[in-house]
Amino acid sequence: MTQSAIALSAFDAATQLQMISTAGVELAAYQLSGAAPEVRPSHGSFTFRLANARVAVEYQSEAARINLNMAPRSVIAGLFVALGVESGAASQFADRIAAWRSAPKPNVQDQEDTLYVAAGLAYLPRHAPFSNVDELSLVLGVPAELAERARPFLTLYSGIAGVNVLEAAPEVLSALPDMTSAKADAFLGQRDALSSNDPEFVLGILGGGVTGATVAASNAYRIRMRIILPDGRDSRSEGVIVLFDRGAKSAYRVFTWRDDIDPSRGGTQR
Repeated sequence: MTQSAIALSAFDAATQLQMISTAGVELAAYQLSGAAPEVRPSHGSFTFRLANARVAVEYQSEAARINLNMAPRSVIAGLFVALGVESGAASQFADRIAAWRSAPKPNVQDQEDTLYVAAGLAYLPRHAPFSNVDELSLVLGVPAELAERARPFLTLYSGIAGVNVLEAAPEVLSALPDMTSAKADAFLGQRDALSSNDPEFVLGILGGGVTGATVAASNAYRIRMRIILPDGRDSRSEGVIVLFDRGAKSAYRVFTWRDDIDPSRGGTQR
C-alpha cells in the first residue's frame, strides 16, 4: 500500500470515528433533554450500531466532580488528602489553587506573584478562573503527578460549588470535611437505595451540614464513548456537554471533547 493510500485510509477512519462519536453525543443529549430537569437521570448508558461499528455510551452528571473554580478550599485540600498527600501540604496546595483562581486585591502588592517570581517560574498565577483542569499542574508547588491523579475527580463545568454525593466517587466523598472512612463506607453501602427527592434525609446520613455536600443536579454531563470499528479498531472518547432549556436554539453545547483516550488519563482535545 502506498503512503498516499495509507494516509487516505487513516483519514477515512478518523472521519468515520468523528461521525459516530457525534451521533453518540446527539443520542445522549436526546435521551437527557427528553426529561424535565427535575427528573432527569444523573447517569445512564446505552449501546447502538452505526456503519457496522459497535458503540457503547455512558453519561454522568458533572456534579459528581469537585469544581476546581468553585469548590470550597477545604474540599480541594480534602481531595489531596484522600489521594495520599499529608494534610499540611494539602492545605498549602489548596491555598495556592484558591489564589490562582482569585482576582488580586486592588492597590495591594500581590504576595502570590512574589512567590512565583521567587520560585524562578516564567509565569505568574492567572488570578482568574481555571480555563482547563490541566492548568492545575502550573500551580506553584503542585506536583504534575498529583495533578494527573486528581484530574478524574475535578471539573470546571458543573456550575455548582458542591458535589452530588449520590454520584460522587469514593475519593470525592472522602474529600468532604470531617468525612471519616467509616462514615463514607456506610454511606456508600446504602447509596443505591437513596433518592435525590429527599435531600434532607440523604445529607442527614452524612451528619447534616457537611460543607460541599449536596444532591443538586447539574445541566452539564460527562459522556464516555467506546467505538469498535468493523476492522476491530477500538477507540475511546470522552467529553462534557451542557444541556439547554427547552425552547433554546440548540439542545446542547459541547464544552470539551477528547478523542483516542487512555481511559485512565485523557487524549487529544478538540
